[in-house]
Amino acid sequence: MPVDALIVGAGISGLKAATELCNRGISVAILEARATIGGRVRTHLPEDGGPPVELGAQVVHGDANPVWEVLGGRGPVSAYRRSAARAVVADRLVDMGALARGNPPWLLEARLLRPDAAGTGGTGSTGSTGSSVERWLDAAGIVQQERRIAEEWFRQNWAADPGLLEVRGLAAAARRAAQAGTDQFDVPGGMISIVERLAEGLEIRTGEPVAQLDFSPGRVTAHLVGGGTPVVARTALVTVPPSVVLTGGLRIPGLPPGKLAAARRLPLGDACCAVVTLSDPAPESVVVFDSDGRSGFARCVRDRPEVLLVGKASAAAGIRAGAAGPIGPMVARLFPWAAGSRIRGTEVADWGAEPWSAGGFTYPSVGGAGAPGRWAEPIADTLFFAGEATVGGPASVQGAMSSGAEAAGLMAKAVGR
Repeated sequence: MPVDALIVGAGISGLKAATELCNRGISVAILEARATIGGRVRTHLPEDGGPPVELGAQVVHGDANPVWEVLGGRGPVSAYRRSAARAVVADRLVDMGALARGNPPWLLEARLLRPDAAGTGGTGSTGSTGSSVERWLDAAGIVQQERRIAEEWFRQNWAADPGLLEVRGLAAAARRAAQAGTDQFDVPGGMISIVERLAEGLEIRTGEPVAQLDFSPGRVTAHLVGGGTPVVARTALVTVPPSVVLTGGLRIPGLPPGKLAAARRLPLGDACCAVVTLSDPAPESVVVFDSDGRSGFARCVRDRPEVLLVGKASAAAGIRAGAAGPIGPMVARLFPWAAGSRIRGTEVADWGAEPWSAGGFTYPSVGGAGAPGRWAEPIADTLFFAGEATVGGPASVQGAMSSGAEAAGLMAKAVGR
């Protein structure tokens, strides 16, 4: 007998939707391709019981974030905020304050994210709501070294080259993020704690990738990669990234042309993260921005042996290459104190190479305005869509949760609950 609702993907959005549906007495089947749940959440838990290190979603944004309701209390202000800040510029390690003269990248980003920057008449405006960050930087007169640093700053914060990022989309994403309040926070026990809380009481089939979804009004059939009995449901929720559908990682025959066009406007930026455990602890807490484009952002915490590397866009390839070979030189370039340390272990989360994610998160692409909403639109009150791509970048836990809750409400209505 068909279940009422099939959830494809046990990330934050899928788990939130499943919880909402189960609370309404709706029968649910959850299929997750990976061997573990959580989607693009991956928490490294040190063997000695030290603080968790995040290789996926990094922090919770906002003191009013609905995530705190799930966890029953707010975590501490992120260690990022309590760290010294440095940058690599032309292979030299300098204090971040050295970038503050002229047009520092963080102030350029703040200017660009102002509501008037994406339209006409604003400071640095290009006069076109569909303009790219690259054109905005041209109009603002940012050149030479300031330009190179600013471009890398945008790559690492938004996961794509400035020529691909739309000013209007970035500003809209910033406004959505501001609704969750101020500051950034760590999660006690790691981001995986959010996943575990959402998954309480749910039956989840892991290691069950769906090869194809066939649908007609009121009926969906999920064919599994490994064969076996197909799963039949009255409705289904797709939470995998649109790019996975476009590349055939999940085939959905019969998707309308408009849906496919929206998917093409929702690309994921490349991302690769690594946590390197050294033989010696860090003498201080530091965050390093690599403006040379080799390793993104990196951090270490005082008295801890772990170094975290988080690379997006072209820097993801640098971390990927470093992790495949001797990664010690990359770490020592960012943290000179680590030059004499032995590497005791390395864990890599290569989101760009992982078939079920195909990237870090969806970035606001030029011409992509409206694509998240079109991707989220249900088909025949049968096929529903959720996940960070339906919200618009950058990815956030609260965005994934809200998309799952909204989809659950629509699915409940479709099955008469």
